[in-house]
Amino acid sequence: MGTPKALVAFCGFPLICRGLKRLGPAADEMIITSNDQKSLDFLCESMRFDGQLKILPDILEARGALSGLYSALYYATHPYVGIVACDMIFPSAPLLLAERDALEKSGADIAIPVTSHGYEPFHAVYRRETCLPVVLAALEEGNTRANSWFDRVQVYEFTPQMVLKADPRGGAFVNVNTPDQLFAIENRILHGKMTKLSDSPHIS
Repeated sequence: MGTPKALVAFCGFPLICRGLKRLGPAADEMIITSNDQKSLDFLCESMRFDGQLKILPDILEARGALSGLYSALYYATHPYVGIVACDMIFPSAPLLLAERDALEKSGADIAIPVTSHGYEPFHAVYRRETCLPVVLAALEEGNTRANSWFDRVQVYEFTPQMVLKADPRGGAFVNVNTPDQLFAIENRILHGKMTKLSDSPHIS
């Protein structure tokens, strides 16, 4: 992208603001894990919602998706933790709440959507108490992939049908990696051409 994805302009605002606004109503606290806290300090003043907003550094020096996931679980103070990537255009609060409800009812450790692309670990809900030590163990073994430890816990899979029921417009997993991809989606939104979000490409 050429610049930190969280701060890329999208429809007139930093991309991360879009995610915070969409997910804020469902959260008791919101935690952003970043080693560039100064560039995100403005969020604490400009974003308003009923819970707390914290911007905190990674716990471990190791880089990678799994390290970021561990930091989020480590800092969280509530039993269920929704993990969402900052470059998702249409993160869904109703979907995260449905995943949380599934954890409560099933007793599973992770509620995670499964698509034709596989697991979506960055739009999933985790049971902090059971997942935190397992993620740490996976990191100590040298793993970096976000799903490298899933075989050690109980996973509740959200099928495409379950995802669609919670989020009828679809598109919750759309993310962007290049300026051209970002511009294409932004252009469709601004010109009213994106009526069904599930028609958007899954970009990863």
